[in-house]
Amino acid sequence: MAFDIEMIKAVYRTLGERIAKVKELTRKPLTLAEKILYSHLDEGMPTEVYTRGKSYVNFKPDRIACQDATAQMALLQFMQAGKKKVAVPTTVHCDHLIQAKQGAAPDLIRANKISSEVFDFLESVSNKYGIGFWKPGAGIIHQVVLENYAFPGGMMIGTDSHTVNAGGLGMVAVGVGGADAVDVMADMPWELKFPKLIGVRLTGKLNGWTAAKDVILKVAGILTVKGGTGAIVEYFGPGAKSLSCTGKGTICNMGAEIGATTSTFGYDESMERFLRATDRNDVADEANKIKEHLTGDPEVYENPEKYFDQVIEINLSELRPHLNGPFTPDLATPVGQLGEKAKTNDWPLKVDWGLIGSCTNSSYEDLTRAASIARQAINKKITPKSDFGINPGSEQIRFTAERDGLLKVFEDLGATIFTNACGPCIGQWDRSDLKDFEKNTIVHSFNRNFSKRADGNPNTHAFVGSPEMVAAITIAGRLDFDPMHDTILNKDGEEIKLDEPQGIELPPDGFEVDDNGYVSPKEDGSDVEVKVSEDSERLQILTPFEPWNRKNITGAKLLIKAFGKCTTDHISMAGPWLKYRGHLDNIANNTLIGAVNAFNKKTNLVKNQLTGEYGAVPDTQRAYKKAGIPTIVVGDHNYGEGSSREHAAMQPRHLGVIAVLVKSFARIHTKLKKMTPLIL
Repeated sequence: MAFDIEMIKAVYRTLGERIAKVKELTRKPLTLAEKILYSHLDEGMPTEVYTRGKSYVNFKPDRIACQDATAQMALLQFMQAGKKKVAVPTTVHCDHLIQAKQGAAPDLIRANKISSEVFDFLESVSNKYGIGFWKPGAGIIHQVVLENYAFPGGMMIGTDSHTVNAGGLGMVAVGVGGADAVDVMADMPWELKFPKLIGVRLTGKLNGWTAAKDVILKVAGILTVKGGTGAIVEYFGPGAKSLSCTGKGTICNMGAEIGATTSTFGYDESMERFLRATDRNDVADEANKIKEHLTGDPEVYENPEKYFDQVIEINLSELRPHLNGPFTPDLATPVGQLGEKAKTNDWPLKVDWGLIGSCTNSSYEDLTRAASIARQAINKKITPKSDFGINPGSEQIRFTAERDGLLKVFEDLGATIFTNACGPCIGQWDRSDLKDFEKNTIVHSFNRNFSKRADGNPNTHAFVGSPEMVAAITIAGRLDFDPMHDTILNKDGEEIKLDEPQGIELPPDGFEVDDNGYVSPKEDGSDVEVKVSEDSERLQILTPFEPWNRKNITGAKLLIKAFGKCTTDHISMAGPWLKYRGHLDNIANNTLIGAVNAFNKKTNLVKNQLTGEYGAVPDTQRAYKKAGIPTIVVGDHNYGEGSSREHAAMQPRHLGVIAVLVKSFARIHTKLKKMTPLIL
């Protein structure tokens, strides 16, 4: 039985009528993205045609999802709204504040001890305002959403950039800042510039070592990290129908790395299979009644150049496995060509760690494909040359994978099974094998590989690949290993060539779980007390920013001119700073410490123009603020690329930065304009 089935039925009841009205207005067939957008207008029935890339439109999303790091600030804001309950179905998922170190059990115990204040706050505020709460260890937000809440044709927003993962079940799902989520919680519309449309036609069928992950790795290489900005990417064609639902989710998930508003696929049999396998027969039955509305019109897919702003064609039968990186997710290299490129660029060939999991690749199918490679290593007496780490996507996945013997395969190979949480993917990794900032290489099945992203080390060269490719390279221990052609020496001195990976789309005996970690809120939470201690270092009740005084900016000083990439990781790092996500003043102490100063090419070292001395960015800015002097930040292209964290927008303003001047902003950062300094 699905959560919120009555809400889903209500959406489906109006879909046909609204789509018919749009066709009447536009006099043309529609893409899936257009059908979902026009059927979720705040005004209800469409009355006009919007211009892609120009019109600002108010929408009414069906649901909201928040992860624990961003939920703190969002819910602190919602508490000021004077509402008794959230206006749309909303959930909070505790997945970011669990550090990977020893393994699932001790890591979860430690997280519950260290972050108990935050978890208790989130659970109590969820209980008070009618929000579903998923406990620490329940799973990664986007896998849990895919398994429980996503539905074809729906619209959702989430306070995490990888909310787009739900496009694997045919949604328009968009990562937003907490301020946007709070608007919708409070029954206000959500504003979005009407997106442009990029169509990706998939033909052929995946085979051999090529996986769904390689589709988005290829697309990232084509479009780059900013090529999808302001657009929805819609995948279609016979190749799209051949992919599993979770494979579609992987592709949509990493669409965040090309700057796309979101990505999506039309409803098909793989989605129906996944819905039924996850105990949502009711959703599948309702979707089947209106399935013509849950995909693009045939005329669109037959002549995509007429209806999309850009069209990309990929033949899955010819697609090669890729590894993208280091330091950017769009540096795409086919496996087999990476060795030469690594030698040319002096990238370390020895691989120290292989990490499988994250919201991008932690499904049952992903684990079975990686396990098929790990099992070969055991059976063929191959000793892995690198360390292994596994993060299952949810407790349901973990429980089922353990039941079916998948986790034991990895454990027999010496892998560490971490908690069902984000872990190393967001920098929550207490890595003990390195000395200082040692130059090294890791491979992982995550989505991002920016400098310092996984372990805080600027010299860690991280490469992104599919779970099975990560498994093979981890076993071989070398970045230049090509499992399609190369061999590995086993304990008996034999040259062993790995067989192609084999995967199982859905568990033959069904999914199973004892306790999925969900806590339902009280029907009436008016008597629930939410406490925030005045001396807390983790949580801080918000006070409104001072409004603009409507005067020209004069006498401003330059705080920093950021050289090159300046992502949300550079502006407000994750990792150990996650614990301060609910305390604006404390987390402001990491503001722009990862940005490279264009004048000395160093991080966290800028000139204080009042004293002439050099100091840390936050300390220097606090000195300007104390002196009452406004400051500006200057950046390059795509400033604010990456995560949806609004802290990267709020912190500079909190510290007194009055304007940010750049060549271009990433989509997420422009959406946070109500929280930021003036963006120019």
